[in-house]
Amino acid sequence: MAKAAPTKKEAAGHGRATDAEETRFNILDVATAEFADKGLSGARIDEIAERTNSSKRMIYYYFGGKEGLYRAVLERAYTAVREVDADNQRDHLDAPAALRDVVGATFDYHTQHPEFVRLVMNENILRGAHVGEVPGIKERNRKVIEHLRGILTRGVASAEFRDGIDPVDLHMTISALCFYNVSNRYTFSYGFERDMSSVEALARRRMSVIDVIESWCRR
Repeated sequence: MAKAAPTKKEAAGHGRATDAEETRFNILDVATAEFADKGLSGARIDEIAERTNSSKRMIYYYFGGKEGLYRAVLERAYTAVREVDADNQRDHLDAPAALRDVVGATFDYHTQHPEFVRLVMNENILRGAHVGEVPGIKERNRKVIEHLRGILTRGVASAEFRDGIDPVDLHMTISALCFYNVSNRYTFSYGFERDMSSVEALARRRMSVIDVIESWCRR
């Protein structure tokens, strides 16, 4: 049976909802760049409003203020990085290949989303004052750890990985090596006269990080 066409009132309501969602996304996009570049204290609602298709009043309506907007930015950023892991369970790969794929995907995400790295750096300057208010962050993190635990378990069972590796330690090490390439890119490039952002340097560093992690896990 064909679905009835929406009434004018329903169509208008849907249009307003779509516009509202687009406005909210637009605010979050601009705010992400502002908070990543200037931190919570340096970012200004007036500047964010000026760069969006909205007003300062609209930002307060959607997010309740600058801190509410900042927490919404954090929530979206952490949700996005965890979805990279959730969308690819790697059950079809053997343990070493699955681990290499995890590391490669993590490296690529950090490289392609330097704003995430800067947001994390800024939140650590604030000593994690707001990340605890991000809904569902602990549950999403647990899923990531369980995914790594499964890969390690398979690797131990196949006698390819050594026993006793803590998946939280593994996750921390992967994050640290992938994070550094973005967080210290400019100071390292200047100090050692090496362009860490070139295609060749990124490919070489990506492979090095993958090899280091896999070697650490191997028997």
